[in-house]
Amino acid sequence: MPWAAPRAPLPAAPASRAGASELAETMFQKLYRWTLSLAKSRHAPTALGVIACAESSFFPVPPDVILVPMSIAQPQKAWRYALICTIGSVFGALIGYAIGALLFETLGQWLINAYGYGPRVGEMRELYAKWGWAVILVKGFTPIPFKLVTITSGLLGYSLPLFVLLSFITRGGRFFALALLLKYYGEPIKEALDRYFAWFLLILVVIVILGFWIATHLV
Repeated sequence: MPWAAPRAPLPAAPASRAGASELAETMFQKLYRWTLSLAKSRHAPTALGVIACAESSFFPVPPDVILVPMSIAQPQKAWRYALICTIGSVFGALIGYAIGALLFETLGQWLINAYGYGPRVGEMRELYAKWGWAVILVKGFTPIPFKLVTITSGLLGYSLPLFVLLSFITRGGRFFALALLLKYYGEPIKEALDRYFAWFLLILVVIVILGFWIATHLV
């Protein structure tokens, strides 16, 4: 019989989709555990307050991303964390107000344009004259970026004492409502996050993007 050369070994089969899915799931689980460990850190309340403050003046990421794991990790402190978020957010609102009132031609205008809200500032003047209180209350409670409200309020010279009062009401309402949910339903929420943390991150990103889109197109 004629001699036949041995066949070359077949290339290894690519990793299955299931394997890739399991790898991604493991990565998100590690990220989730790491987030929970950070939430138990003694520096976590300070970080929560700083992010809440920054989000009300210039930062795009909402404090919910830290408030949720912190309240899940220590549900007995959910009210305290909501209070920290509220105070930090109102302090940041004052910074945003000052940016609009004193620095709009430089920093304020740049921030407003960066978030795509520049063309709508003119429309807000008439709206604020009639419904300024409603604008602050509604936008402060929703995913719409609060920094757009704070900077615009300063630019249009909205009453500062009323602005502070409304900010406490709307931001406190939002954060304490979330804390209430996490305090009494934290365990099933934690179990859901244990399994679907990747979906939680995706939903959070969608909410942030949706908030910016609503702010620049609908309200």
